[in-house]
Amino acid sequence: MIESYEGLIVPGPTTTRISAPFWAAAREGELALQQCDACARYFFYPRAFCPHCWSERTTWRRASGDGVVKSFSVIHRPGHFAWTEAAPYVIALIELKEGPTMLSQMTGADTEAVKVGQLVQVSCTQVGKHILPFFRLQSGAIESTAGSSQA
Repeated sequence: MIESYEGLIVPGPTTTRISAPFWAAAREGELALQQCDACARYFFYPRAFCPHCWSERTTWRRASGDGVVKSFSVIHRPGHFAWTEAAPYVIALIELKEGPTMLSQMTGADTEAVKVGQLVQVSCTQVGKHILPFFRLQSGAIESTAGSSQA
C-alpha cells in the first residue's frame, strides 16, 4: 500500500550500492532487510557486513513489515523546513518482527493515537518524488506485555 505526501518537496534518501535493494523494495511497496548467511540474523541499517558475527555474506530478503512501537516522539517543529507542512507527525522506533529496530515515521493515525506496544505494519508512502517505508497502526492491536519487566 502506498500513501501520499506528494506535495512535499523533501531531500531524498542517499542510495548507495549497499542500500539500493532496500530502496528498490520500498518503491515496490515492500520492506526488505539483510539477513546474514552465516548466523541467520536480520539487521538494519544496510551495510556490507553482519553486525552480529562480522560475516560479509548477506542476502536481501522480503520482510514481513510487522513490528511493535517501542518508543515515539510527536514532532511539532521539524528539523528540515520541507516537513513543516506535515507537522505535527510521529517518529517512532519500530522493533520489527524479524528482530532489528528501525526509526521511521508513522502515518494514517492521529498523533494522540500512537502508544508504546502497539502493533504496526509497513506502509510505503509517496513523499514528493520518493517512496519511503513509513508505518501505520494495526487496528486495535497491542502487543501483550504479560511476563515482561515493564512497570
